Amino acid sequence: MIDVGRYLRRIGYDGPTAPTAETLRQVHLAHLRSVPFENLSVRAGEPIVLDEEKLFEKIVLRRRGGFCYELNGLFAALLEQLGFRVARLAGRVGVDGIAFDHMALRVDLDEPWLADVGFGDSFVLPLRLASREQQEGGCGRRYRIDAVEDGLLVVREDPDGWNRQYLFTLDAWPLSAYAAGCRYHQTSPRSTFTQKTVVSRATEAGRITLAGRRLIVTGHGERTETDLDEQAVSRALQEEFGIDPSLATVIREGSAQANGSGF
Repeated sequence: MIDVGRYLRRIGYDGPTAPTAETLRQVHLAHLRSVPFENLSVRAGEPIVLDEEKLFEKIVLRRRGGFCYELNGLFAALLEQLGFRVARLAGRVGVDGIAFDHMALRVDLDEPWLADVGFGDSFVLPLRLASREQQEGGCGRRYRIDAVEDGLLVVREDPDGWNRQYLFTLDAWPLSAYAAGCRYHQTSPRSTFTQKTVVSRATEAGRITLAGRRLIVTGHGERTETDLDEQAVSRALQEEFGIDPSLATVIREGSAQANGSGF
């Protein structure tokens, strides 16, 4: 069991907790604006163990972030303790992605919803899982869930058209099933998480991201990029993401890492 009160304080949420669609929307949004998507543990060689108590200690007590297995793994536990019915779904980001490449969540209410607080730059409001129409995902961005041969595909509308985010199926899996995928993304030289450093969270207007030593701010149709020195990286970690600034030591070669970061 996790401490629900401390978790809700961590994400700055003090609203209703009854298992409704509106509660799901609000805690989903609060989570994304408070808990960063980040791979500093991977870059620092800090082992990631998919255990709810250990994830709670890292994300809530130490006020860190994480990647999909950690963020959605713990968010699922929160939702379950609030009375939601949750299934952990396996996804694949790239066309040649590994099995259990990504974790997303199915939340069943009067209708099923797709929730995901662990993808980075994606929808900040849950999507209707059964709908194949365009849906508002927050900050004026539209998404769609397409039925394809291998399952369901999340796509996002960008200026250049509709682009793939990830493929997933509706099979439900326990947290332990993602251990091999988590280990791969911590250790494989082919994983983007071992190659590039990223810290990112949603904001009211859009998103703020530290990609290597480059700070990227998007919102209201605008994008700014600023290259930071080591002191500025430390300040950004603390002030923008609430992360211990000593972790700035794992961020190196910022300009090279920012290229192709996807943010």
